Amino acid sequence: MPSRPRCGVAAPATKLLLVRLLFVNPNTTATMTAAIAQAARLAAHPDTEIRAVNPLDGPASIESEDDERRCVPGLLTEIAAAAAGPDDQRPHAYVIACFGDPGLVAARGAVRAPVLGIAQAAMHSAALLAGGFSVVTSMSATVPRAWELADDYTAGSCLGVHACDIPVLQIDSDPGSFLPIAQLCEYALSTDRSGAVVLGCAAMARFAHPLRQRLGVPVIDGVEAATRLAQALVPLAA
Repeated sequence: MPSRPRCGVAAPATKLLLVRLLFVNPNTTATMTAAIAQAARLAAHPDTEIRAVNPLDGPASIESEDDERRCVPGLLTEIAAAAAGPDDQRPHAYVIACFGDPGLVAARGAVRAPVLGIAQAAMHSAALLAGGFSVVTSMSATVPRAWELADDYTAGSCLGVHACDIPVLQIDSDPGSFLPIAQLCEYALSTDRSGAVVLGCAAMARFAHPLRQRLGVPVIDGVEAATRLAQALVPLAA
């Protein structure tokens, strides 16, 4: 008769899977790429390897539909190069680190591994946490795209999209942009009667934690959300 496990005796530890995540910043601004990598590492498990890249050609920031169209070739080139690498370096999942989720469908068709967009990750997370959420984004030109994605991803959960009209590169470089963004978040929560804020720009990633402390509600940065979701998805896709 097989022996029964003794109560209180822990099962042998299972070796953790090393997860390799590649974040592709579709614009060409290296400081933003570095900030994205830092935000991802803060959210990652110790056994997760984070790498972030950006194309050398394309828009320096993505603030319009035209910018999104122009960034896609470089984005797909970076993903294809990583997917063609050696087995021990190939990413287990890819993240498109731009809130418009440019090239997401094409990228998913190009690789077998999971591909996440930060808008999709953030909106689903906010809807699960709070039901209704508000989006606070950068430029007014990006508002229609945010609504389009919200309708596709979480129909009925997005209660408002608000633009601070601070250029992306200024958000990336100027800590002083925090205050007007925080004030706009407060306005959005009050006006929309929402329970969470989605930050609609990867350059806002470093503001997520101080905004949570200030506002007392979930503030979802897509880089963090995509990191956590990608780590959960990789074992399911293996």
